[in-house]
Amino acid sequence: MAGLVAFVWDTIDAFYEEDEPILGHAADPYHRVDVRSSRRRLIVRLGGALVADTRAPLAVFETGFAARWYVPRRDVAPGVLHDDPLRTLCPYKGVARYFDVAAGGSRAATAAWSYPEALPESVRLAGYVSLDPAQLEMTLDGERLLPTAHQQVITTGTDRNLAPA
Repeated sequence: MAGLVAFVWDTIDAFYEEDEPILGHAADPYHRVDVRSSRRRLIVRLGGALVADTRAPLAVFETGFAARWYVPRRDVAPGVLHDDPLRTLCPYKGVARYFDVAAGGSRAATAAWSYPEALPESVRLAGYVSLDPAQLEMTLDGERLLPTAHQQVITTGTDRNLAPA
């Protein structure tokens, strides 16, 4: 480890790349976040009740993770999303706002999130919601989407539990 430097991000007042502040932690130049349009049919249910049904999802491909699917807000059933105070920060996408999902008498805590003010490189995510396949029943073109190992939403850390501004 000789000759290497490590930063303790939660003790740094600010970090800049040129004149732009970097949020959370420095971005890895080999980490990609690609947002792609799709016409595949994505259906989301909770306890059998419809949460979302779309033929216009976005697929987000992020280095090291399985594709994450985002649904246009217009294709989410009315009244199923309930604001949760949890906010997290992704240096590639921005500040995530979380929602509890309630439908058909069931409730799933922090099972949905959005980036209402997505960073420029992920601006296509604004107006979309992602839903957690570990808590909700999701099918893509009739095939069940299962949670992928090591892709759980982690709600602890220096970039988690942010107070809404």
